[in-house]
Amino acid sequence: MTLKERFRKFLPVVVDVETAGFNSQTDALLEIACIPILLNEQGVFYPGEALNAHIEPFEGANLEPSALAFTGIDPNNPMRKAIAEDEKVALRRIFKGLKEVRKAEDCRQCVLIGHNAHFDLSFLNAAVLRTNSKNHNPFHQFSVFDTVTLAALAFGQTVLARACKAAGLDFNGNDAHSALYDTQKTAELFCHILNHYPMLPNALRVQEPNETLTDSNN
Repeated sequence: MTLKERFRKFLPVVVDVETAGFNSQTDALLEIACIPILLNEQGVFYPGEALNAHIEPFEGANLEPSALAFTGIDPNNPMRKAIAEDEKVALRRIFKGLKEVRKAEDCRQCVLIGHNAHFDLSFLNAAVLRTNSKNHNPFHQFSVFDTVTLAALAFGQTVLARACKAAGLDFNGNDAHSALYDTQKTAELFCHILNHYPMLPNALRVQEPNETLTDSNN
């Protein structure tokens, strides 16, 4: 089974964002990281190359002090400002890279994977609207795969660090709340679950010639 067959022509992409609050409409997007999930010839899922960015707060963005204290991000740090990108530039660079992977895998769209995925998707969608990047956005607008749900099913854990440890994966709490690190760990967790919990035999059967399935059938 190829990647496009496994996920109905969706390319799974792990996404994590670091923000200056919980409101995607008013609070700044400060970091984003994306890692596509790939499938090798032996049928093993693995994380692809990461695409990430430190992002300059958009004009008028709210910077909640408690959120900045939690993430440890200082938007005014000179070293950070030296590498931070404009929101539109960063998103379109990342989207371009993901589209190249999507085309290489013959997938029609990316689907976001996240730990509490709708939080990440809400900030991504808000940034897409702010930067007029709808035509560049490779992601499905509302569908997600949530590793909170998957980890609860597989390990009885919902916290990322605890789920990784239950899966036998290293997790360094000192590196947490970096978009890139959290994305890497979420990608490892997602791959571990996929590789250790195979599809049921009836899900792998070949579709009968007279059987028609449409999106309305989900």
